[in-house]
Amino acid sequence: MYMYSQYRIQLREVKVKKQKYITLTRRSLFAASVLFASLVHAEVVVVVGAKSTTSSLSKEQASDIFLGKATALTPLDQPESSSLRDDFYSKVTGKTAAQAKSYWAKLSFTGKGTPPKEAQSSTDIKNLVSNNPKLIGYIEKSAVDSSVKILFSAQ
Repeated sequence: MYMYSQYRIQLREVKVKKQKYITLTRRSLFAASVLFASLVHAEVVVVVGAKSTTSSLSKEQASDIFLGKATALTPLDQPESSSLRDDFYSKVTGKTAAQAKSYWAKLSFTGKGTPPKEAQSSTDIKNLVSNNPKLIGYIEKSAVDSSVKILFSAQ
């Protein structure tokens, strides 16, 4: 009987150690995935056409333009389903894309503003801003070419 009890105690200790190991492994994997996800996000840049006279913007100025508080340039948004849109709004305005949409719905309803027009892609935004000096948009830094000029880079 004594040997059986010792065996059960040892077995229980092994199970506890195994459970701690599994928990530690899961936590490590979760932490690694969160870190990796934060590294995967593309760098977002605010752009205008290469011929635009605007040369740079601060974070506050970019935020003001995309929240309708400044009207010098007409903003273009990425598609609502784009993860770049979420990154942009969180990095530049401090709002989620959903909060920005709600903000614009309120302004539209009260007649105090019109939300940015939604483009189909970064390529679409590049084409539109390169042909109209009054337009401004945001794209992945990797998509920048000679047709556009970077005004602000959101880290």
